[in-house]
Amino acid sequence: MSDKKNNIIKKIESKIDKNKQQKRQSLLETAFTLFTTKGIHKTSISDIVENAGVAKGTFYLYFKDKYDIRNKLIAYKSGEVFRRADSALKKTAIVEQEDKIIFLIDDIINQFVQDRTLMRFISKNLSWGVFKSVLLESGDDNDVDFYDIYHSVSDGENRYENPEVMVFMIIELVGATCYSAILYNEPVGIEELKPYIFRTIKGIMQMHRAEGDINS
Repeated sequence: MSDKKNNIIKKIESKIDKNKQQKRQSLLETAFTLFTTKGIHKTSISDIVENAGVAKGTFYLYFKDKYDIRNKLIAYKSGEVFRRADSALKKTAIVEQEDKIIFLIDDIINQFVQDRTLMRFISKNLSWGVFKSVLLESGDDNDVDFYDIYHSVSDGENRYENPEVMVFMIIELVGATCYSAILYNEPVGIEELKPYIFRTIKGIMQMHRAEGDINS
């Protein structure tokens, strides 16, 4: 086969892959809009495909059912949040692991303040077990940015006895405390609560330091 034919085939394949990715993203964004306005129980697959402008068969190429797209949407939206936070972090000169995590959490909280619809969706649906399974099963690299937090604390200079448990505790802490503080200023507003959150996160990380690092 000539180089010209090979190039034509590659261009066609690239265009097909791009179209597939666009359709998947359109389904995800449409589902997010419907889930956050109508609710997942009142949203049907027909609603999603009709608003996304794709055939119902296309939906099943990417997702098993509306709960599957809900779970992958959690990973997709969470990935966007952490990708933005990570991008902001890379523009800083921060080197300490604890300070990196605090920066990321602060940026994420600020994103939630600016987009409360997103915060409501993630807070109501995100659980470590569901999210972890989505990350492990996903074939889309855009869905796994969130897992970089785990790698940043497990592969860094400091060692932790169980990074997965530590990250789980941080996720649950932030999700549980920010929701009421952002939406209802309970028990206090989020800016007043932040110092308590950050001190607790540092305490969690220090508590999970491996014995050799604690004594160093």
